[in-house]
Amino acid sequence: MKRNKPLRCPYCNSVAILRSADGIYKENKARAILYVCSKYPACDSYVRVIPGTKIPAGSLANKALRALRIEAHRYFDLIFQTGIMSRNAAYEWLACMLQMPLSQAHISNMGEYYCKRVIEESRQLIENRQIINERWRKRHYMRKAAGGGL
Repeated sequence: MKRNKPLRCPYCNSVAILRSADGIYKENKARAILYVCSKYPACDSYVRVIPGTKIPAGSLANKALRALRIEAHRYFDLIFQTGIMSRNAAYEWLACMLQMPLSQAHISNMGEYYCKRVIEESRQLIENRQIINERWRKRHYMRKAAGGGL
């Protein structure tokens, strides 16, 4: 029988242990389980586990990387929440933009460099879309004001 290698912390190389998120999350109403660096709290890296499994929902991250991932998701999610693209199309765009397979294009697995790229590229895409929409509205308004039709 093949045994899996233990999950290791990318910051201190200690073994990550499976435990409740109690004491780490302010509230743990969902009874979340985490892989936590065995040197926690000195090393504050952890990752949530997919509910009902022992599968990590990404890679272990410290506080700074978790904050970057949250910001990256905030910008990336706006792409499909505002209707610029469907969710599937947004993930295809992300994979293409980062030149990685679609199966690997998940913010929960990204390091600082890729999170910063996601933030910047998503921000640019959203801003460009807003500029295009504003220009269209101005032209549309000017045509209507001039008595022209569409």
